[in-house]
Amino acid sequence: MRFYEYESRKIVERAAIPVTRYGFCKTPQEARVAAKEIGGPVVVKSQVLTGGRMKAGGVRFADSPEAAEADAAEILELEINGQMPRGVLVDPKAEVAQEYYAGVVWDGTRKQPMMLFSDMGGIDIEEVAERHPEHVGRGHLSNLLEISDFQAKQVIAQAGVTGSELNRATPILARLARVMRDFDMTLAEINPLARLEDGSFVALDAHMEMEDEAKPRQRPLLSELGIGDEDTREPYEPSEFERAVKAIDSADHRGVIQGKDHGFHGNLGLVIGAGGGSLTLTDAVRSQGGKPANYTEIGGNPSVAKACGLAKEVLRKEGVEKIAVMMSIVSNTRVDIVARGVIKACLELDKDPGETIAIFRIPGAWEEEGFKILERYGVEYCDRSVSMWEAAGRAVARIQTPAASSSSTPGAAGSAEGP
Repeated sequence: MRFYEYESRKIVERAAIPVTRYGFCKTPQEARVAAKEIGGPVVVKSQVLTGGRMKAGGVRFADSPEAAEADAAEILELEINGQMPRGVLVDPKAEVAQEYYAGVVWDGTRKQPMMLFSDMGGIDIEEVAERHPEHVGRGHLSNLLEISDFQAKQVIAQAGVTGSELNRATPILARLARVMRDFDMTLAEINPLARLEDGSFVALDAHMEMEDEAKPRQRPLLSELGIGDEDTREPYEPSEFERAVKAIDSADHRGVIQGKDHGFHGNLGLVIGAGGGSLTLTDAVRSQGGKPANYTEIGGNPSVAKACGLAKEVLRKEGVEKIAVMMSIVSNTRVDIVARGVIKACLELDKDPGETIAIFRIPGAWEEEGFKILERYGVEYCDRSVSMWEAAGRAVARIQTPAASSSSTPGAAGSAEGP
């Protein structure tokens, strides 16, 4: 779950990290009032959950309250990467002597939080780490022990910061690390962390992301920020397909299904249960000339109705000609359930399963039952001896040349009751 900049500022401020005086505004008139209260030149920034604000014209500098009002009026109507702004943040144009980066990220390899600090702030930390690694300090934190200021000081010192700057930056990084731990953040960063001409440090921008599963536990903080349960913070407006799949998943606790179709405009629908390999299979389809119509995940032994619902939504997508069902070797999802659900979807939409399902890669639990069901309806399938890459290739070949066939051997056995 991502936070808007103005919310991240509140979280940072709540942790006793210094910030400049700012105002969150939803109208141009509010922006004028905020600029007048701040006094002097200000920065007007679009509040969207995406990057690229500066390049898109969503960050502007104003020398007067009237100019801030005019800039806010234009920014509030400016779409950035498909998002309309929640409002604008009006911030003083600070006299900065030096910009730093302070952040705490989750290191998936070590399974620990990691503090980062650089004396080259204001630009992407990834770029600094690649081009100037000596300017980045790093240090892992325990998931259980208290976070000490000394640990933060060691990380900052690695970046070459000394003297009073080191002493003033230390509590800021330590407090940021505690924010990440206490509020279940996956990312907490201040960029830039500015040293002003008078030597004081202030956070000029902040970025926070929280683990989705932590939302119930962090309800007090979310309520304080005015974030309700209905505020999902999707980076874009879900499509009709995505809303339908989510509703199907929510209606039945058995198993898990997920579907995305933003950026997909192909003719081959995908139903994938791959134990983390869904992206790999989607890429395999694309790499071999296929045009995926969507991205999906299915697992955890969903009900037949749930598998059917997902397959139906995939088949209903505009432009979809066939679907490919591909299960990974590591999947423990029952093949017979998925087979019944997908075939049921075809039949209910008056489609021939044998013609509609381009390939069914069958590894999983209850494989023999799955074989029988697929054979009865003439669905081409392959077992675990066929790689996921090859299965994706067969699906692509089948949709490009409908008469093409694979080495699978469909038969005529199956359940007398249908899928």
